Amino acid sequence: MKQLLEGHTALITGASKGIGASIAERLASAGAIVGLLGRDVAALESVAEGIRTRDGTALPLVADIADGGAVEAAVNELRATAGPVTILVNNAGIARDGLLARMKDEQWQAVLQTNLYGAFAATRAVVRDMLRARHGAILNISSVVGVAGNAGQTNYAAAKAGLIGFTRSAAKELSPRGIRVNAIAPGFIHTNMTAQLSKEDVRAIEAAIPLQRLGTPADVAGAALFLVSPLASYITGQVLHVNGGYYTGIA
Repeated sequence: MKQLLEGHTALITGASKGIGASIAERLASAGAIVGLLGRDVAALESVAEGIRTRDGTALPLVADIADGGAVEAAVNELRATAGPVTILVNNAGIARDGLLARMKDEQWQAVLQTNLYGAFAATRAVVRDMLRARHGAILNISSVVGVAGNAGQTNYAAAKAGLIGFTRSAAKELSPRGIRVNAIAPGFIHTNMTAQLSKEDVRAIEAAIPLQRLGTPADVAGAALFLVSPLASYITGQVLHVNGGYYTGIA
């Protein structure tokens, strides 16, 4: 498995914890040099150090994904150190939940700016490398909420649904140049977001999941490794549901 991504440089946004950190660790274990983009310096350094202890190569990159100029500067830093970026995982995301009738502009704008604009900004910053190389893999982390909806999360659902449209359009635009674009829509995963749920809520969710458990960041990371690797060389424009059977997309 170590040679699967050898020679590739990957950028993972929102890489300081949870799903992003797990994806970074999995890609590094497959031989990629990984750039870890986020805002928490100490957390990024911790993830990078963990990768290095397993003989991987990781570079912390401090930037706010909602700031296009900062993202561009971070990509330039990664490119100067590790070469052209050929893998991008757009994972950074936030939630600012609230009922639609009471939602403030700030809640809406913050989620759309981070979750959707951030993916655009990171993709724009790295796609020139991929166009020149005539190959690359882009993976957008959407959500089951982006396809099934969820009360109290209209902003989050809109951003995650937008990522799916972005994925399919970018795939059609970039595939002729050898660049694949896919998405993963995780279900309920053990992260800081789900940690806020009560035990009763967790039990109710688990009862609705055919596999009878919440997922782990590692469950998503395994799917991510597959989709950005040569193993998925004929897959583009797709949304892979990683949710334990909670949602199938079939009416």
